[in-house]
Amino acid sequence: MVRKTKQEAAATRELLLDAAEDMFLEHGVARTSLEQIARHAGMTRGAVYWHFMNKGDLFNAMLERVRLPFQGLVEELNDPELARKKPLEAIRLACINGFKRLEQPRYRRVHTILIHRCETFGDIDPIRMQNEMADEACSTLVDYFRCAARYHQLREDLAPERAADIMNALLSGLFHQWLRNHVSFSIYQEGSRLVETQLALMQPVNT
Repeated sequence: MVRKTKQEAAATRELLLDAAEDMFLEHGVARTSLEQIARHAGMTRGAVYWHFMNKGDLFNAMLERVRLPFQGLVEELNDPELARKKPLEAIRLACINGFKRLEQPRYRRVHTILIHRCETFGDIDPIRMQNEMADEACSTLVDYFRCAARYHQLREDLAPERAADIMNALLSGLFHQWLRNHVSFSIYQEGSRLVETQLALMQPVNT
C-alpha cells in the first residue's frame, strides 16, 4: 500500500468530516454509524479509524472546524489598542465578525447538528459542549466589560458581570432563534442592530 502524502491524508480527513456533517445533519448523530460516514465519503471504515479514534473523536473534530471562541473573534480584529481602549467597540465588532461566520453554510449546519441533531451518548455530551462555549464567551465578555468600567465607558450602576450575563443572554437567544428558522431573518443584520442597541444602553448617558 502506497503511503499517502500529508496533503493527501489531510484531504481525506476533510472528506470524512464533510461526510460526517452530511450524515449527522440528515440522520442525527446517534443514528449515524461510522460505516455510513465511510460509504458516503466513498471510503472504507478503516479509513475513518485511521484518522479518528471513534465517533466522538470525529464529532469533536467536525465541531472544531467551526468553533468561534469570543477572544479569537476579538483577536481577528488585529487592533490590540481598540480592545484595550475601546472594549465595547471591540465587543461590537467581534459580535459582527461572529454573525458573518454563522451565516456561512458550514457554520450554520454544524451548529444545527450540535443544537438539534445530537443526543447525549457515549463520550458525546452536547449540553456540556454548549455550556463550555457559553462559559468561555461569558468569561471573555466579563474581562472586556471590566475594562470598559475602568475607562468609565460602562454605566456605574451596571456591574461588568451583570453586563456580560445580559450580552451573553442576548447572543444565545438570538442564536437559538435563528437556528430554528434561519431563513426568517439574517443573524448578521438583526444581530448587528441588537448588539449595537444593547451596548448603547450600557454606556453612560454622556458617552
